[in-house]
Amino acid sequence: MIRQMTVGLYTLGCKVSQYETEAIAEAFEARGVRVLPFTEACDFYVINTCTVTAESDRKSRQIIRRAKKRNPEARVLVCGCYSQRSPDEVAAIPDVDAIVGTDNKLSLVDIALSLKAGERVISVTDISDAPFERMSITKAPRTRAYVKIEDGCESKCTYCAIPTARGPVRSKPREDVIDEVRGLCMGGTLEVVLTGIETGSYGVDFDEKYRLVDLLRELDMLGFARRIRLGSLAPELCGEEFAEGISKLHSMTPHFHISMQSGSDKILRLMKRRYTRERAITNINRLRSLLPNAKFTTDLMVGFPGEDEDDFLDTVSFVKEAGIFDAHVFQYSRRHSTPASCFDGQVSEDIKASRSERLIEAVRCEKLSQLQGVIDEGRVLEVIFESRKGGVCIGHSAEFIEVECACQRDIRGKMIKCRPVSINGERLAVEIL
Repeated sequence: MIRQMTVGLYTLGCKVSQYETEAIAEAFEARGVRVLPFTEACDFYVINTCTVTAESDRKSRQIIRRAKKRNPEARVLVCGCYSQRSPDEVAAIPDVDAIVGTDNKLSLVDIALSLKAGERVISVTDISDAPFERMSITKAPRTRAYVKIEDGCESKCTYCAIPTARGPVRSKPREDVIDEVRGLCMGGTLEVVLTGIETGSYGVDFDEKYRLVDLLRELDMLGFARRIRLGSLAPELCGEEFAEGISKLHSMTPHFHISMQSGSDKILRLMKRRYTRERAITNINRLRSLLPNAKFTTDLMVGFPGEDEDDFLDTVSFVKEAGIFDAHVFQYSRRHSTPASCFDGQVSEDIKASRSERLIEAVRCEKLSQLQGVIDEGRVLEVIFESRKGGVCIGHSAEFIEVECACQRDIRGKMIKCRPVSINGERLAVEIL
């Protein structure tokens, strides 16, 4: 009997990369290769890397080195943003058998199955005019599925390495998105998250005028998904036309992740972001007026070059003024070949760490206040339960509020109406109606 070959996959970075890894895994399975956990001994290891911070680069190198220790005879294949941006650094790591960038990731399957002993393949191509790589998934590991609808970014923020790693904006054809969403929902997926590197730019590269709002309208009309959620959106893209368009959609979740970065106009200018604090708050409030129960999450950076205490406090006060429910707080990281790496006024690591802790606490306080508000309102939440530990089931409401419910029966994969009764940590404890 011929032994079935195996592959272990590891993803670093964003939801887009996680989606791409799922697509690569399905492509291996289609060729008869069994997907195993990365911790097991496999014939192939695929590491999908990230380069958003210096720490991401370090973790990518660490995981690449770890793979060969699992099985010294395995072939190690590397792809993703770090290998696109720094292929020479990846090539310098011993025992890497193949390197692909952020384009043609599905070619990893052919490369893996055709690799000869002692051979090394490096296939990192110029992505400046690369088309959208057409990939899809047919199943999701949970009740929520991510669907990549866009790749690339053209914002050229002064701190960011991603445009050089991902290239220009390219959008998935609308018929591909619709077919993928249809297939996932027919397979039991209750919630679809449309994601991309710059999700709000979907369709700008199409010849015809068909943008993100048009795609959302069409998916809502077709009615495949119980819920449609959006990935990260730039604040300037959440204007009046967008807000009015999505407010009428039945499947649209009242949750928006706004990629803010800073609440200081001075720092936003230095970053070359395309909005002001006032414009972001105006757009958030417009969405909130049309969708009163909406929750807003965001990304916030501390320690950008030139950030003083007043700039930092502007970011802290933004959390309260904009009504931010939760935030991913991270520290500025110098990335080579980005303008900000050469700016004066680099902030010390100690100050970055202190500001990060203070901002995280400000976000936590605002979140707890909003959670108490949901309880006080007595509002009913529709919850999709996703996991279970002991007698507690955990899930998320449409607003992306994490909830827990003491329940003897397994309710994973079900959408159930619940009433919030108390706060446990940063979750709402709920009872089933």
